[in-house]
Amino acid sequence: MKEIDDFLRSLAENNNREWFEAHRDWYKQVKCRMDSVAEQFIEAVEGFDSSVRGVRVKDATYRIYRDTRFTKDKSPYKTWFGVYVCPRGKKSGFSGYYMHLEPAENTYFICAGAYCPTAGEQKSVREEIMTEGEGFVAAVEAAEGFTLDWTGAYKRVPLGWNKEDEFAEYYRLRQYIVMKQVGEEYFTAPDYFERVAEDLRRTKPFNDILNRSIEYAREMGW
Repeated sequence: MKEIDDFLRSLAENNNREWFEAHRDWYKQVKCRMDSVAEQFIEAVEGFDSSVRGVRVKDATYRIYRDTRFTKDKSPYKTWFGVYVCPRGKKSGFSGYYMHLEPAENTYFICAGAYCPTAGEQKSVREEIMTEGEGFVAAVEAAEGFTLDWTGAYKRVPLGWNKEDEFAEYYRLRQYIVMKQVGEEYFTAPDYFERVAEDLRRTKPFNDILNRSIEYAREMGW
């Protein structure tokens, strides 16, 4: 993983097309390594969650080129490496498992859950929490070492939902993610794939609830 880390650090310091073209051969070597890491990460997840079977590297990884059309930051390249493994691939909208390396920002984490669910999917998850709140909380607690991410949550319980419900505070969530911040040494450890599989295995009950809710929302046409 160190070669990926080194390349991303250098790219962050030289985020321009001239540097990238001059170091394209280095990128190609690192890209091969990234694909290998992604493949092993997929296999690690598949070992405890059969719903991701059939996901390929291209279904779980991201292009290094940034879309700069709608942002003031015109830096042409991503300076992070991420792999997202979920049923039917990253474009499916299903809840899944993610790893992230961003060495220039000293940001390393793994997480599980659903990012940017639709309004209908949020409704379905809230209904799940309303009727099976204890199970939702138990799944969050089962993800030992992970923290429920409240980023972007509403300040108040949304209209139409009873703020007196026992688990009403979870209605405020607009995305459903449990996250574990780690250090560089986590990813560079020789037993990384065994370790990440053991950690993410604890988040499977959380993902199961979310994906059941997402499926229901789609069946209902929400």
